[in-house]
Amino acid sequence: MSQQLKTSSSKVQDFLSQHGHEFVVQQMPASTRTAAEAADAIGCTVSQIAKSLIFKHGETGEPVLVVASGTNMVCTDKVKLATGITLEKANATFVREKVGYAIGGVPPVAHNDKVHTLLDSDLKQYAEIWAAAGTPNSVFALNPKNLGELTSGTWIDLSKQ
Repeated sequence: MSQQLKTSSSKVQDFLSQHGHEFVVQQMPASTRTAAEAADAIGCTVSQIAKSLIFKHGETGEPVLVVASGTNMVCTDKVKLATGITLEKANATFVREKVGYAIGGVPPVAHNDKVHTLLDSDLKQYAEIWAAAGTPNSVFALNPKNLGELTSGTWIDLSKQ
């Protein structure tokens, strides 16, 4: 693992440090762009990957971050029922402009602006989860309690069955 962090990963590391946490962003030698690649690179289960997905709010056009377990697909109907938010697919340009990161490296924190965040309750079953840290090969470990505190996210059941 490289000690020299890229600018996007340094932004995440700075955010974590400023919020009183001693999490360490790690740059991996292999890709962590997908949940499966991340799990392979880290040596954890795919379901321990906290994948950060940016959607567009159907009514306001604002970004909505959904942090889901790596094995789960987001059920937009469940999200609508639980929150009243209609999720629409966001393209790569929207994601980069609104949160400041490219798809495949979007972290759950350190975005350009405050982002409405929904958290997959399935992540609560793990003592340790892993999230992207700004690039397609950087990650950091945390626990679900920290994820909730750092994101001010709302925990909901959002996975397709």
